[in-house]
Amino acid sequence: MANDIAAAVREICLSFPEAEEYLSHGSPNFRVRGKTFASYLVNHHGDGRVALWLGAPSGAQEQWVGMQPEIFFVPPYVGHRGWLGVELDKGLDWKQVAALVREAYEKAAPAALAAKLGKTIVIRPPKAALKPEERDPLLAPAVQKLLQPLREYCLSLPETAEEPRFGSPSWRVGKRTFATAWRYDEALCFGFWVGVEQQGLYTGDARFFIPPYMGHNGWIALRVGAKPNWKEIRSLALHSYRHFALKRMLAQLDE
Repeated sequence: MANDIAAAVREICLSFPEAEEYLSHGSPNFRVRGKTFASYLVNHHGDGRVALWLGAPSGAQEQWVGMQPEIFFVPPYVGHRGWLGVELDKGLDWKQVAALVREAYEKAAPAALAAKLGKTIVIRPPKAALKPEERDPLLAPAVQKLLQPLREYCLSLPETAEEPRFGSPSWRVGKRTFATAWRYDEALCFGFWVGVEQQGLYTGDARFFIPPYMGHNGWIALRVGAKPNWKEIRSLALHSYRHFALKRMLAQLDE
């Protein structure tokens, strides 16, 4: 019996023949014979949503988003293919959620498999609302405690500011980001520019890895751990800052 939203999603999605769960970019996805029909995402790139992305029948996206835009939305990446985003903590009846998931499954499943479907599952609606740190793990007190020294150091450098990028705290000098923090594979990571030619030197240490999306531009990621080496982290932040700062800013720093 579902007692939270994630369990409710799993109970519905896995109720269909040969449905299976797999992880993609850290989020639960559900597929049948290799075709994904549902994805469960929480606060995707800082959007604040607790949502299902569903492979919807033709015309369903326009219908639902037009009628109830406070609950339904066009998800990124897959919206142009007709997928439907459904917010799960805005009061939508879970019988309707199950019906929408069934439609997504039927769209993805082979006809012979879809023909085996019986009645749509009826679940007990989840009662537990997500805590702020469950919606955004970076809000957890322990994580905030680890973020604070990096925040203080970055903001002590000339002409810096903090602003979120894709839902993660980041620090910029002028208009250029030089440091960022995010969760990756359940670990808190700090990111800095080191240059492509230096990345190999860092990845010899298991704490470091080349991050997706920005690694090709010379960035490195550090798994922070429970006992960070703040001297090392400040050195990385300063090196990255110097790369992106203007001469005027560097002059202030050297003073």
